[in-house]
Amino acid sequence: MLAQVLSSAIWGIEAYPVEVEVDIQHGLPAWTTVGLPDTVVKESKERIRSAIKNCGYQFPSDRITINLAPASRKKQGSALDLPIALGILAANGQIKEKKLKEYLFLGELSLDGTIKSVKGVLPVALLVKKLGIKGLIIPQKNIAEAAIVPDIEVIPVKNLVEVVEFLNGLKELPKASLNAKEIFVQETTEKIDFQEIKGQTHAKRALEIAAAGGHNVLMVGPPGSGKTMLARRLPTILPPLSFEEALETTRIYSVAGLLPSGQALITKRPFRAPHHTISDAGLIGGGQTPKPGEVTLAHNGVLFLDELPEFKRNVLEVLRQPLEDGRVTISRVGATITYPARFLLICAMNPCPCGYLGDPKHQCTCTYAQIQRYRARVSGPLLDRIDLHIEVPAVNYQDLKQPPQGETSAEIRKRVEAARKIQLKRLQGTGIYCNAQMTPKMVNEFCKLDAAGHNLLETAMERLGLSARAYTRTLKIARTIADLEDEKNILPQHIAEAIQYRSMDREIG
Repeated sequence: MLAQVLSSAIWGIEAYPVEVEVDIQHGLPAWTTVGLPDTVVKESKERIRSAIKNCGYQFPSDRITINLAPASRKKQGSALDLPIALGILAANGQIKEKKLKEYLFLGELSLDGTIKSVKGVLPVALLVKKLGIKGLIIPQKNIAEAAIVPDIEVIPVKNLVEVVEFLNGLKELPKASLNAKEIFVQETTEKIDFQEIKGQTHAKRALEIAAAGGHNVLMVGPPGSGKTMLARRLPTILPPLSFEEALETTRIYSVAGLLPSGQALITKRPFRAPHHTISDAGLIGGGQTPKPGEVTLAHNGVLFLDELPEFKRNVLEVLRQPLEDGRVTISRVGATITYPARFLLICAMNPCPCGYLGDPKHQCTCTYAQIQRYRARVSGPLLDRIDLHIEVPAVNYQDLKQPPQGETSAEIRKRVEAARKIQLKRLQGTGIYCNAQMTPKMVNEFCKLDAAGHNLLETAMERLGLSARAYTRTLKIARTIADLEDEKNILPQHIAEAIQYRSMDREIG
């Protein structure tokens, strides 16, 4: 007999339907799986055989052929265990097929028939809604991320027996429901706050500009000056995630298997800080079985690269595409995967190998050649893609002994949100949400200067040797500074401040 069960698989961060066809014919006992299954899918036959027998059902001693359609796409993971088992039981006449056609099934089977959680349930739930299928039957532990999708029937199950009895009309199973608005509540308090940072007025101002305009930042300073402390507090002044952004971010973490158990949505902007020993595949994504990298996990959030020159040169160079395009394209034989990667890049480095160049309290022990080699590890093209270059000097004792008295993250975030609203209104209908993403055409339209501004920028270009890309980024920074002041036009003082954040180009390049 032939049975068909609907399931799904993941490609990139998108789900696509997989039709599990099971055919049982008389003959010598055999099991054949076709349709480009990976090793995990091939090994499922032993799990499925044991699960069916241990749940008290009959396992056919005939020739079993399983086809996973579409046969042209590779099927990965253990989520197909449950639909394959149901297909075998249906083909053997132990399950009625009426309800079987109304639902999509996902789940990994234990040997005793328990259904374990799987990755990527949220994209599958979105697919179910898109296809207009009645509902989704999933493991109990995946209930939260699936139930967040409205207008579909989500039924969580614990074991194979529950599913079979439900499909045969012997048992009713409760449907899961969640109120997305109640779950999507932004926390107003943070565990860390900008007010905890003492001194570093210039650096805090630069990070406010970065948050307001979506600009990338490079911080240069000696060890212990607070670079990491500043970076970790940047997400606290970024605008809150919108519901659409939260859904997109959650989908990435669902596919990567990093969504905390029982959590329906990620409501805070991600902060990723990979170690400098990371590989290019770990940073950008890929591998033998393609997975999202750190740049994708930082989508809609912050990617922090500490000790920037310590990263391998080839690892840093792969950052160019996501910084420019906001996505990562990974090519494999016969297929291409695209992951979203729109993040705010924050980098930190020492001014020299020992870290104390220019520090009045410590003697630098590095030679000129050592300093040049150290700085040359970061290429000029990558530096051009970082909007703000700032110095973070060591904090003196007078600042350290003072109690926290700067602005809180909430106060700074209000200005950032106001500036972002101005940008959204200006860029409405373009698909761009902040100044850093503006195209050259938009820069020409929205970043016009008066004669004084042109003269000031021309002088800076000649003295600092700024590239054409640095020129464009200076205009974008000036535009953000003007937005923070709710100023329609870019004034000379905005250009002057913006130039300060590019003054290190000649030094580091």
